[in-house]
Amino acid sequence: MSHAFVYQGLPSRVIFGRGTSAQLATEVDRLGLQRLLILSTPEQTALAERVRGLLGARAAGIFSEATMHTPVDVTERALEVVRSLDADGVVAVGGGSTTGLGKAIALRTDLPQVVLPTTYAGSEMTPILGETQDGRKTTQRGPKIQPEVVVYDVDLTLTLPPTISALSALNAIAHAVEALYAPDGNPIVSLMAEEGVRAIFDALPHVLHEPGNPVARSELLYGAWLCACCLGASSMGLHHKLCHTLGGLFDLPHAQTHAIVLPYALAFNAPTVPQAIERLNRATRSDDALAALMKLEHECSIPLALRDIGMPHEGVARAVEEAMANPYKNPQPVDAEGLRALLESAWAGTGV
Repeated sequence: MSHAFVYQGLPSRVIFGRGTSAQLATEVDRLGLQRLLILSTPEQTALAERVRGLLGARAAGIFSEATMHTPVDVTERALEVVRSLDADGVVAVGGGSTTGLGKAIALRTDLPQVVLPTTYAGSEMTPILGETQDGRKTTQRGPKIQPEVVVYDVDLTLTLPPTISALSALNAIAHAVEALYAPDGNPIVSLMAEEGVRAIFDALPHVLHEPGNPVARSELLYGAWLCACCLGASSMGLHHKLCHTLGGLFDLPHAQTHAIVLPYALAFNAPTVPQAIERLNRATRSDDALAALMKLEHECSIPLALRDIGMPHEGVARAVEEAMANPYKNPQPVDAEGLRALLESAWAGTGV
């Protein structure tokens, strides 16, 4: 088999294991940082306080207003705190909302970022930032956005509720699925994608039944990390485009949107990506990856239709119009009729 490809490795340092939060101060010292602003959502202020304890005198303060879809007005408030504290770096602890805020700050200041993920969202491994302003979500890539250090501590995921774990893990699978048919894909990314999906499919059922099982949690976090690497190293297609459009237009919860849209977007593209389907069949240990994916989603007891998470039916037409207004690469050519059929099915939850 002959190959022709480009692979650009991303300059991130990753610490993975149990109890790795204890290494946070050492990592911060390695970067030469002395005045760090800790970021969190309002719900995770207790965890932010724990991180303050780990950092000691290196912690300059806490900003705990991170929120979904990274609204620009929240970022502007955080920047005022950065300036008032004369912070020389940020530590983001939490899921995609907090990581997004850290990235938005770094984009505007080029301050170093350290991330302690508590979910499987994967944003921490990418140079991608999605920001929301006036009901529109815009996405950009750039070296300033890429976090410098990611500390994966399996212990921080042990208390993540099973349903949220499932949604977050399915969001991670979406990164790998799209990487398998990305126009700028390559053998390294394909290997990571297949192994990431395999790890999540193997571990998620165990996490659902034993949420505190550290072995299953470790495997799930490992799979999510691989999927996140795929997201960072390749461009995304129809699935991510639709989820960003829907999230921006209707303020839908991020992970739920990804979980619902994923099988429909994959079914749309499946006829044109046989090699991706072959890899997904191996990863899901099945001869029908789409059926395996739908079966897993049913087992997770999560919403399976866009109408169940707050999208109005008249929103289908708006979403089609918005998505069609910004062309993007996708293996299966996208037209308004096909897009409408896809979204109608995802809205109603009719299955693939």
